[in-house]
Amino acid sequence: MAYEIIVKTRFRKKVIKLLSYLEKEWGKAVADNLLKEIDRRCETLSRQPFTGSPVDETKNVRSIFLTKHNRVYYRIKGNVVEIIN
Repeated sequence: MAYEIIVKTRFRKKVIKLLSYLEKEWGKAVADNLLKEIDRRCETLSRQPFTGSPVDETKNVRSIFLTKHNRVYYRIKGNVVEIIN
């Protein structure tokens, strides 16, 4: 059973800002690679949402590495994975 992925506005804004920075400083290819990695991680979370490490047990927040410099924080609610930060 695949979980539905919902991307929160805060996460979207941060990704846009990060991609803009990467494209400006490192080139379009680097920004595109990060975007592909985000998509790949979202696909993984859709199939295996409990792979991330618990961060805040009371709020059911978990995290996974995106790159060695970036983490994705998410919450599982029923059949939905909310990408929050």
